[in-house]
Amino acid sequence: MSESASAPRVDSEVGPLRAVLLHRPGNELKRLTPRNNDQLLFDSIPWVDRAQEEHDAFAEVLRGRGVEVLLLADALRTALEDPRAHAAGVHAAVDDRRLGNDLGDSLRSHLSGVDAPALAEALMAGMTFEELPSSEGASLVRKMIHPHDFAVDPLPNLLFTRDSSAWIGDRVAISSLTMPARRRETALLDLIYAYHPRFRHAARAYGAHSAPIEGGDVMLLSPGVLAIGVGERTTAAGAESLARSVFADDIAHTVLAVPIEQSRATMHLDTVCTMVDRDAVVMYPLSRDSLTAFTMRPKGEGSVEVDGPKPFLTAAAEAMGIDKLRVIDTGLDPVTAEREQWDDGNNTLALAPGVVVGYERNVETNERLLAAGIEVLPIAGSELGSGRGGPRCMSCPVQRDPL
Repeated sequence: MSESASAPRVDSEVGPLRAVLLHRPGNELKRLTPRNNDQLLFDSIPWVDRAQEEHDAFAEVLRGRGVEVLLLADALRTALEDPRAHAAGVHAAVDDRRLGNDLGDSLRSHLSGVDAPALAEALMAGMTFEELPSSEGASLVRKMIHPHDFAVDPLPNLLFTRDSSAWIGDRVAISSLTMPARRRETALLDLIYAYHPRFRHAARAYGAHSAPIEGGDVMLLSPGVLAIGVGERTTAAGAESLARSVFADDIAHTVLAVPIEQSRATMHLDTVCTMVDRDAVVMYPLSRDSLTAFTMRPKGEGSVEVDGPKPFLTAAAEAMGIDKLRVIDTGLDPVTAEREQWDDGNNTLALAPGVVVGYERNVETNERLLAAGIEVLPIAGSELGSGRGGPRCMSCPVQRDPL
């Protein structure tokens, strides 16, 4: 990553993609066991080597289309070279409430003395009590805890870079992540955006300490128009807080709050639908008629006007200033549609209007996209999908050309 690269800016879901932040799966995935995978939000234990191969192939598809791929681990290591970031990283890693003062001080002292790559690894992959440096004096915590339990929790969901931050115009929204297994991710993104040379001048659209909101629920339907899913991960308070923030910064004029079912299969709005062209979405059929939206607009004096609810497709088209959104269903057969929705058939990443990346296993969805004139670049996701996330979930666009 170079400081001279173009300034980050994203105004839509489908403008030609120029730069994207990905996270190549690392040792944090090797921390998953049958005992902890539910708590760490994975449905199965991924084969890590194969997940890395699949992710490398995904990155190559993007590079092959002229996209600059920025890797989160590299960005974190660069940021941690700054002594202020290093100190903040140590602070984020040590939880005195869990460790107690003696063990906390020991871990703090150890991490303060390691270099940036070692600290980055500890922040991402975590540390077990067995891996902690021996501390002076007696520690009840060390004596009573299982040696393979985590003193610093791993972050296997770093893979899904869409959720932890999202660019809106020339500002970055650092998510306020809901699930305990993911909350520390925001500290890492905070460090990257504050201390990496590429992002040093980036303004914030939203802070990680605000009401819960996740990037997978934030969709830039068109310049100035956002849709925000409200469900398992993003609260109504989070959607309203982000709306007020983007209105105050004058980077959006309309925000749609879209209630979605609070379930594992529909954890974010982008598991229900994603944009595949300027005026087209791929969508789970069962959501097509049931999805609604509340429309928020600035009212002056910092207040917000709320209308609705209306059918989502109607409200979206009105806000975007178009006659209607084209909808490509993930399958007419209910069983196939449900299977492909579970396998992230709706979770595509647009590289340009009418060009998307999707999982190859969603055969019927991909055929329907092709029939609608959308070019599909298929990637393997047998292991990457074990955390329930597709190409959009695994990518945080940093720069797109305007439409």
